[in-house]
Amino acid sequence: MKVTIDGQEIEVEAGTTILQAARMIGGESVPPAMCYYSKLKGTGGKCRCCLVDVTKGSEADPRPMPKLVASCVTGCQDGMEVASKSSERVTEARKAVTEFLLINHPLDCPVCDQAGECDLQNLSFEHGKSETRFIEEKRTFEPEDIGPHIQLHMNRCIVCQRCVEVADQLTDGRVHGVLNRGDHSQISTCVSAAIDNEFSGNMIDVCPVGALTDKTFRFKSRVWFNKPFNAHRECTTPGCCGKTTLWMFGNEIQRVTARKDIYHEVEDFICNTCRFDKKEVADWIIEGPRRFEKDSVINQNNYTRKMDKVVIETEKGILMGRDIDRKKISMSEIDYNEKIDGNKIDTK
Repeated sequence: MKVTIDGQEIEVEAGTTILQAARMIGGESVPPAMCYYSKLKGTGGKCRCCLVDVTKGSEADPRPMPKLVASCVTGCQDGMEVASKSSERVTEARKAVTEFLLINHPLDCPVCDQAGECDLQNLSFEHGKSETRFIEEKRTFEPEDIGPHIQLHMNRCIVCQRCVEVADQLTDGRVHGVLNRGDHSQISTCVSAAIDNEFSGNMIDVCPVGALTDKTFRFKSRVWFNKPFNAHRECTTPGCCGKTTLWMFGNEIQRVTARKDIYHEVEDFICNTCRFDKKEVADWIIEGPRRFEKDSVINQNNYTRKMDKVVIETEKGILMGRDIDRKKISMSEIDYNEKIDGNKIDTK
């Protein structure tokens, strides 16, 4: 079947969704997706971030679809024409969805471990607004301990349900899910049972926001201070590929994650032994630095060209203050035998 997305034509097989076809084309025509996950069955249709405008249904029925559709669950038809980035309706809809997702989301970015690799940050950067119209009180939840390895921040959750699908499809017994309805919906364990199975750590990797984070990496560092390296080991756990990304600070492995593709989706799932227990360099065969997109915040610390010095023409005192004040606030330069006024305390 031939499908045209933003003027670019591509041939796809029957059963391909619009989002999958857009990813085959690549570039800016690819809609954002917060709930769809290509490695998990049954995902998609929940976050409404991937809305597109079908301007021509098919060759057999060329009428446009009256409403915007979710590209992750809408199948392609022969002769279909779709507007994604080129449609003002789509742009406004994505702005509205982003605003809706941020209504109850706390401003935790300065302390959130997901900052720098957060899909919601990327979505907000492209489609978000600098102000909010929401004046009501934000929805909040009581802290809950769901296991020894995973930290749950329910206030940050957007209920994409990826973590539920991971537990359903990778583990034998899922003990958590979505409780309650509407704006009271929350991810929790049904009978206060701890999430403790060999592949539970993959819930952290599939979470698009900072709702599920690694307890072993909690508040250790920001991701842009780490250097990611691809590595592998011979793992004996059935179902584990043993291929990972090591996030290193010097010679210290601060965390281990599964490898991800350009759409931030896990390529192959890994076990908890690889993720939480193998934190020594000797445990791994390091292949080399991981590739990441040039616009990533992780890349901002890697200056590959000479930077020009910025010179501001003004008085020295305005920029740097008085020399005496600068000495007083520099603890390494303070003589501990001086008073604040500079006089000696003890002359003996």
